[in-house]
Amino acid sequence: LIGVYTNRNGERWELQLKGSGKTPYSRDGDGRAVLHSSVREFLCSEAMHYLGIPTSRAASLVVSDDDVWRDQFYNGNIKRERGAIVLRLAKSWFRIGSLEILAHSGELDLQRKLLDFIIQEHFPSIALNDSNKYLEFFSRVVSETANLIALWMSVGFAHGVCNTDNFSLLSITIDYGPFGFMESYDPNFIPNTSDDEGRYKIGNQANAGLFNLNKLLEALKPLLDPRQKQLASQILEGYGEVYYIRFTELFKTKLGLLGENEDDSYLIAFLLKVSLL
Repeated sequence: LIGVYTNRNGERWELQLKGSGKTPYSRDGDGRAVLHSSVREFLCSEAMHYLGIPTSRAASLVVSDDDVWRDQFYNGNIKRERGAIVLRLAKSWFRIGSLEILAHSGELDLQRKLLDFIIQEHFPSIALNDSNKYLEFFSRVVSETANLIALWMSVGFAHGVCNTDNFSLLSITIDYGPFGFMESYDPNFIPNTSDDEGRYKIGNQANAGLFNLNKLLEALKPLLDPRQKQLASQILEGYGEVYYIRFTELFKTKLGLLGENEDDSYLIAFLLKVSLL
């Protein structure tokens, strides 16, 4: 993260470099990025924006003279590739994992400060003096995460690595790695060649979102009282319904269906099944 930029419309954007080199958090990796994956992130993040899907943006791409060694297909065939750096923007780069790691290490004071900062900066309708602020925050993230994944599914987008560190607290698409778009409908489509078990296959993205939100709830529980914990669990139980409603709305729009009909869901399911034939 290199800074925060406020544009002429008063919007604040956090500027981040991907591929600039080793950081304290790069797990002993070189922290570099290769040109082909940088081009893919640049193009896809901009495409997702113009498709109307919440996402980080790409501002620039700089080709590096440094060579980067990568085993692209994890088959032991290491090749030299050209490096690159992407300057990317988002309203915030905080993720579910940002809170999860603080809760795991018992840094509750820091976690509370971070939550208050995120709420103040990005959820202005939630009052900081509201005793239920963390509960309201959780409710927003659950609803918007369901909406985001439904939008992914509406365009056949598979993220590829749906872990807690790649899920934004602002429910935007971040960290384009081994993503892909389905050429034809296939719920078992896996864009990540290292995902041998299909954990993040496109048909499992909604479940992956639920898993991540459950991890978020676990991270928040030390900051909630017994009543709030119970309410938060009920909110999480409603995730599936929120996702299903949004998914149905999007696919009805794609089909040009108007009004409400009890057979709409059957028709959507039937057409998707036909696509497999």
